[in-house]
Amino acid sequence: MATSKETARSLVEGLREVRLYPMMGEYVLYCREKAVGCICDGKIFVKITPVSSAILGESAPQGIPYDGAKPRYSVNHDDKVALQELLVAVADGLPAPKKK
Repeated sequence: MATSKETARSLVEGLREVRLYPMMGEYVLYCREKAVGCICDGKIFVKITPVSSAILGESAPQGIPYDGAKPRYSVNHDDKVALQELLVAVADGLPAPKKK
């Protein structure tokens, strides 16, 4: 089921340095110009990295956002402060994007 533009925007509303990129009916979630996760079926999924594991704990809920995807953490979007901190920390822990 595709996520509507309005739903995707509401999930990240108020977050700084975060943008959405539409892809095949869902959205890639960027923070500080690094892909940190996605929004699929109206849920936020964040990449599993050493940083996200340290913040969320390895027993945090995981899910497969779409067929063929690697597992990712399924995160709660209600606490915008915690979500902002998580996305920034994950972005800072990722390598710089490759130049095109």
